[in-house]
Amino acid sequence: MFTCARGEESRESLGVEPICKALQFAPSTYYERRAIARDPDRASLRAKSDAALSLKIDGAWADNRKLYGARKIWHVLRRDGEDVARCTVERLMRALGIKGIVRGKKVITTNPDTSLPCPPSRQICFANRLPGNG
Repeated sequence: MFTCARGEESRESLGVEPICKALQFAPSTYYERRAIARDPDRASLRAKSDAALSLKIDGAWADNRKLYGARKIWHVLRRDGEDVARCTVERLMRALGIKGIVRGKKVITTNPDTSLPCPPSRQICFANRLPGNG
């Protein structure tokens, strides 16, 4: 859908069909999205339930100091009586752009001093130490 003001201006001057052809989607898709924006009852059941669940997921995530990942958010929703699949929680969290805290970051034990030049590489010749050579 043409979301920016410039897109709406282009729609007024060029028409919907040429823009949809350039963006490679059917004009009926554009008109259906516009109709859903005007009347949210026309949206699919999944879209309606996703919108409601997104609010609950965002609330549960914020209530738990923005630390919980999909598995724990799923447990919180189940505890609150919301029957939802964990994969649905994962999908909606990705769509919302939220994620839990990540454990197990790599521990760096040695930090090189980058201000000093690297020592010259040593090339050791093992040919003299092989049996039969010396």
